[in-house]
Amino acid sequence: MSYKGEDEFRHDQPSRLGILVTNLGTPDAPTTSALRRYLAEFLWDPRVVEAPRPLWWLILHGIILRIRPSRSAKAYKSVWQPEGSPLLVHTANQCEGIRAALQHKYGDNLVVGFAMRYGNPSISSVLDQMHSQGVRQLLVLPLYPQYSASTSASTFDAIAADFSKRRWLPDFRFISHYHDFPPYIEAMASHIEEHWHRNGRKDKLILSYHGVPRKYLERGDPYHCECHKTSRLLAERLGLSADAYMTTFQSRFGREEWLQPYTDETLKSLPSRGVESVDVFCPGFSSDCLETIEEINEENREYFMEAGGKSFEYIPALNATDGHIDALVQLIEKNLEGWAAPSNDPAALDARRERAEAVREQLGW
Repeated sequence: MSYKGEDEFRHDQPSRLGILVTNLGTPDAPTTSALRRYLAEFLWDPRVVEAPRPLWWLILHGIILRIRPSRSAKAYKSVWQPEGSPLLVHTANQCEGIRAALQHKYGDNLVVGFAMRYGNPSISSVLDQMHSQGVRQLLVLPLYPQYSASTSASTFDAIAADFSKRRWLPDFRFISHYHDFPPYIEAMASHIEEHWHRNGRKDKLILSYHGVPRKYLERGDPYHCECHKTSRLLAERLGLSADAYMTTFQSRFGREEWLQPYTDETLKSLPSRGVESVDVFCPGFSSDCLETIEEINEENREYFMEAGGKSFEYIPALNATDGHIDALVQLIEKNLEGWAAPSNDPAALDARRERAEAVREQLGW
């Protein structure tokens, strides 16, 4: 087996510190063909759908990929921006915000990039870029505050699979979750308070998280517990009583039971229980995307209003707001503790080049 390297590798190349920010992914375009490629990659991941592979292959390719891509393409068209999908745009802006915040401290010694677990830019392609730029210490931050095997662990799988093919591996750290990180809680609380200051506060705050099958919880996945802890810490920071907020789960897929209560069914039932106005915020989504813009702010808004609700306010995700970038930078710096930034001053580089040249002469290169 031949491991991935560089044909003309320079041993005197400057070493750099790399920050890789990852998110779930997005199709390349809001078209049926692009959605088919994206969903085929996403739904074939055994971390996402834990089912016997032969049977699932038949269901995925025989039914789902024949029906769902065209439906999803229509939904994506409704949220698509000139620069691309909202998730791609917001993740790129977050990456740039992190780079700008850390640049003054690390200068050219720092490389910040972003990749998608599914779709483009792929994890492998960005790791290639970082390796060619001399990244020898790598910190990976998946933008999933609450850990789940279907998200954080899947990202680790993709990185491990790439590393297994490389000749030279960087020192490596991985942030698996940050659901109770105080700056993250504070960023959300301040964001919600700013929204309330501008738009007023409604009867109840709905905290909607992406759902996962209930069997994942029963098999030991901590996602459900971490979502509830995030909600509790956020409610405490906002000074909310237990009946002033709810934790719900959205985006279920298939016929099996998922984490409950379901967001859509909750919103349909609230008006009959005397709740006529709601604020909805999604603490598990670092960026606005199809699931927040279309599913929550359009589809679920309609459910609530048709059931008799009077006012529905969607509070946008943190995206690249200053408070969010500051929280992510604090999280990154906390996880960089103990790593000294590479020294790339001219004298050190000259010494490294001299040593590399001496080795080449000894080997007769």
